[in-house]
Amino acid sequence: MRIVIGADHAGLALKNQIVDWLKSQGHQVEDAGTHSTESCDYPDFAAAVARDVASGAAERGLLVCSTGVGMSIAANKINGIRAALAMNADEVQLSRQHNNANVLTMGAKYTTAEQAEEFIKIFLETPSEAGRHERRVNKITNLERK
Repeated sequence: MRIVIGADHAGLALKNQIVDWLKSQGHQVEDAGTHSTESCDYPDFAAAVARDVASGAAERGLLVCSTGVGMSIAANKINGIRAALAMNADEVQLSRQHNNANVLTMGAKYTTAEQAEEFIKIFLETPSEAGRHERRVNKITNLERK
């Protein structure tokens, strides 16, 4: 799968661990940065990742900052993005099944590398159920047009 990943300085270490793990799993990974511990602004990386997913350049996106909240807020400003914050495995699974989430955000302050791997595995392998949920996802998409 083609995956784009980004992080700010607070998420750098976890992002780097995730990149290595994803490559070991055979995924094509585009690392949108940051590549430094120097303070930087998470919306820049959220926008880069979200735009790649929205354009189809990547199938899914992953974002890491301190809490994951800022990345989620920023990514969701890009049309076509449904970014979900990973708090536990069940929520990650439901974000795919019910919301067809295409970007997963994680907080480095609260997520270990092992948890991140579990969340990402679920995120990449769980299909959208569509059906009754498709109507709701379409309503979200329509909100972007107003």
